[in-house]
Amino acid sequence: MSGILRYGSYIPYFRLDRQTAGIGRGERAIASYDEDSVSMAVEAGRQALGDAAVDTLMFATTSPPYAEKLNAAAISAALDLPAQTRSLELGGNSRMGLAGLLLASELGHAKRTTLVCASDVVVGAPGGARERDGGDAAVAFVTGPDDQAIARLLGSASTTAEVLDVWRLPGDPFARQWEERFGIEILGPVSVDTAKRALVNAGVEPASLAKVVLDATNRRDVADIPRALGLKSEQLADPLVDNLGRTGAAHAGLLLAQVLDTAKPGDRVLVLSTADGCDALVFEVTDRIASGRPARSVAHWLASRRTDLPYNNYLKWRGILPFEPPRRPDPTRPAAPVMKRHERWKYAFHGSRCAQCNQGYLPPQRVCVKCGAVDKMKEEPFADQPCRITTFTLDHLAYSLQPPVISTVVDFGCGGRMACELADADPKDVGIGDQLEMTFRRFYTGEGVHNYFWKARPVR
Repeated sequence: MSGILRYGSYIPYFRLDRQTAGIGRGERAIASYDEDSVSMAVEAGRQALGDAAVDTLMFATTSPPYAEKLNAAAISAALDLPAQTRSLELGGNSRMGLAGLLLASELGHAKRTTLVCASDVVVGAPGGARERDGGDAAVAFVTGPDDQAIARLLGSASTTAEVLDVWRLPGDPFARQWEERFGIEILGPVSVDTAKRALVNAGVEPASLAKVVLDATNRRDVADIPRALGLKSEQLADPLVDNLGRTGAAHAGLLLAQVLDTAKPGDRVLVLSTADGCDALVFEVTDRIASGRPARSVAHWLASRRTDLPYNNYLKWRGILPFEPPRRPDPTRPAAPVMKRHERWKYAFHGSRCAQCNQGYLPPQRVCVKCGAVDKMKEEPFADQPCRITTFTLDHLAYSLQPPVISTVVDFGCGGRMACELADADPKDVGIGDQLEMTFRRFYTGEGVHNYFWKARPVR
């Protein structure tokens, strides 16, 4: 058998108040202007990995930053995975997040350890249901043989249905959805049948389920499952529609992570995702559950937020609303040879430390200015090291979708100093000595090339 060894989640800092935007009640999570599905997958992956060694990386998304290029390669580099790691991508519809977890769990039978990252930036036409009900987030799971599992896979079932439900053509800015009644007639019975077959395959009765996670492109596609299985209301997991929104390929896994955050050994969980068919998985939580939980729960990410994002800023960030750019030259394309030569600095955020005097350096150096040693440096990762603001300034003229740019000089507790941008911060709340942590972001896109690097942010 196989199962989940560790997991992690990530929800962006910004929220859009639906009532302020005129699209309903509650709020939805919004990826910042410098975030995308890759950067959020890195954040969730950092939470999940810990000291786990993985040999396979899977990335599931419906919003890939590159339509043709291995987006998982940037995730692998940022997480400092070995070059020998096998990388795969799944896309096409939002069920692929749970499908990736199923595939990775089955690879555990072959003694393979896999990191599955599911992440999406869900964009809808202004005023539409997708804009109202969507959300942005990421989730990650490490899977492998069940002797170390915190949640063991007991059984599963799948169905593929050719149905025109949600679709988007290449080049389309927004996905489209067919009349809901048509989808319900097809996908409603499919969802019920798949759930029942998964429970039979797992040898589990509906009444013994501690929680049931139901995810679908249209919530009515899974509305009959509680009645068909005879479930009680307390068995249904919170779908997080009021304070997060449906997060595409990440959503089923994110709801599962929320359940695992508070699950007890012996709890059995049914997870189901419906889109162009259905996947259903049944897990049993083991007595190792506490050892696989991340430092930050889904509830923690939900509570760590800023809710005053103006609607027009959101539209600008997503490229929906035309605006006058800063009166500065457009960003130029980053040079591939330089990016490759400095890959471990640029993606994995490796600095150097002098082997003679122990001084740290960012970026990595050959010569130690403290003791004068030459080529006595050793590489060292700084991405998880805390830092503090030494000084900062506000730049109102730099090219940015969220001016002003907060330019800081930060000192790391383990030694080392660097100049960097500050993300997810209100300029009026920034002060010298503030505690920070590093976060992987997309600096800009120049001439069709995404330029990823690290920024600092207030500790969330």
